[in-house]
Amino acid sequence: MKFASYKDGSRDGQLVVVSQDLETAHFVSEIAHTMQELLDDWNFLSPQLQDVYVSLNQGKLRHAFAFDPQMCMAPLPRAYQWADGSAYLNHVELVRAARGATVPESFYVSPLVYQGGSDDFIGPCDDVICASEDHGIDFEAELAVITGDTPMGSTPEECLESIRLLMIVNDVSLRNLIPDELAKGFGFYQSKPATAFGPVAITPDELGDAYQGGRVHLTLQSSINQRKVGMCDAGEEMTFHFGQIISHLCKTRNVRAGSIVGSGTVSNKGVEKNGRTEWPKGYSCIAEKRAMETLQEGKPSTEYLKFGDRVRVEMKSANGQALFGAIDQKIAQLL
Repeated sequence: MKFASYKDGSRDGQLVVVSQDLETAHFVSEIAHTMQELLDDWNFLSPQLQDVYVSLNQGKLRHAFAFDPQMCMAPLPRAYQWADGSAYLNHVELVRAARGATVPESFYVSPLVYQGGSDDFIGPCDDVICASEDHGIDFEAELAVITGDTPMGSTPEECLESIRLLMIVNDVSLRNLIPDELAKGFGFYQSKPATAFGPVAITPDELGDAYQGGRVHLTLQSSINQRKVGMCDAGEEMTFHFGQIISHLCKTRNVRAGSIVGSGTVSNKGVEKNGRTEWPKGYSCIAEKRAMETLQEGKPSTEYLKFGDRVRVEMKSANGQALFGAIDQKIAQLL
């Protein structure tokens, strides 16, 4: 199934079922008005919505309408929890190598996770509002899942069963604010403004064989100003799968329905070519590109995002069909 939350003037929007080809949609308020309502009673409500989804795909619903990503909020417009991981350790290795630092062994034993702001997400076509270009505005292309209730102490395998939906993410970062925040030893806050999500959240079965063991074996595509910058494989190099990340979260507490768990920046290793390391699949954030340049040339040359720049993130199936719709956003100044 595929779902979106349409803007209706409220904080939580109105739940719609979206067709598999992302062409049509249908309001389902008589079953569940919001995404959180669906997640809270998933086992009872989702079979009813499955019937709507089948009828929508068959063209049998009289009141279906053309799906418009511009009308979309984040699929879950505000959440009880937004916990973002860093499951692609190549990203960590690369950024640290650029500043001459190594990766602690503990990073390979258990996932890195921080708790982000979940009270204010932005939709896939909403502007990314920032106060200053001097903050070092960056995008981060990621995947995320939305969970059902997951009891404390659940194993990674049990946690895989709690995954209800998947999404694509632009986890906006303000790179020039990060060092001072991390130096205080208390983590991100000001350097992590509102996160954006793709227009549509999908159930794992929509991915078919591409979803295996908590990993999505497809390409996450990133563009800046219509220039492709990343074609990164989201599967093989994901060090910790989503079940492991969720299990890490619920080691000492319950994870409740409507929690969003992110993968971190999708990242692929470089390859040696003529005595030089290159990254043919590109990058999913500018910080990683700057790290590549530092390792190759001794200093970074790519600038962070400027006001007026556009960022696009999307993922397609093996046959080229859009799965989640696209995040397509302009960077704009706070007025």
